[in-house]
Amino acid sequence: MNNQPIGILDSGVGGLTIWNEIVSQLPNESTIYIADSLNCPYGNKDTDQVYNLAKRMMEFLLSKEVKLIVVACNSITVTCIDELRKDFPNTPIVGTVPVVKTAAKISRNKRIGILSTTRTAASTYQKDLIKKHAKDCEVFVHGTDELVPLIEEGKVTGVEIEKILREVMEKFKKEQIDTLALGCSHFPFLEKEIEKILGNDVLLLDSGGAIARQVKRVLEQNNSLAENSTKPHYKFFTTGELVPFKKIVKVIGKDKMTQNVDRISL
Repeated sequence: MNNQPIGILDSGVGGLTIWNEIVSQLPNESTIYIADSLNCPYGNKDTDQVYNLAKRMMEFLLSKEVKLIVVACNSITVTCIDELRKDFPNTPIVGTVPVVKTAAKISRNKRIGILSTTRTAASTYQKDLIKKHAKDCEVFVHGTDELVPLIEEGKVTGVEIEKILREVMEKFKKEQIDTLALGCSHFPFLEKEIEKILGNDVLLLDSGGAIARQVKRVLEQNNSLAENSTKPHYKFFTTGELVPFKKIVKVIGKDKMTQNVDRISL
């Protein structure tokens, strides 16, 4: 048993969708979350930039004595998670878990779409996983870096969001997908808007639940689960403005749990 907190990092507020799954599945666990909203998005940065920013967040969380770190950012995961594991060998690190395997199982017509940032869409990391899990499927990947900055501002509906989504969803429609995997932690905030455009015949998948289950497995293997009697606490840090962070928190309905937010510099 270990009552140290779980650390969660992301390029911005998107990882809150993953944090939400973690606290739901592991209600005794405390968490420390850091959002690098000042430098968001990471999807259009080069490898060195992503690595250096991620490393600073790792060091910040380790200074808080976390027992495990969740990299809740697809761009960091596909760019440098192996390097981070080499740099911090004594800390378990859980990255984003693509839902291609699940999508391949449930797709009726074996035509799967993946919506991500441009960096994630272009990565060999993702393509290798697709080949491994979706051998009998056609997979169509489209990336956009326009949505994340808007979500960081607390915008999950509206004309701007709809225009961008319609443009990229039109590509998926032409490819006749029946399953769409959300390959960025920010995008679950847009599920309702995506459903309006694609309709109910296309199933949407995000990886938050799978990541939370992986965190639980790692903690169990390390005998590091919090005691049942533990009263969890939640702490949040952002490098960006506090108002947009608190605004997006209300979307997941956990604003009472996330009042403890501080702004920091890395």
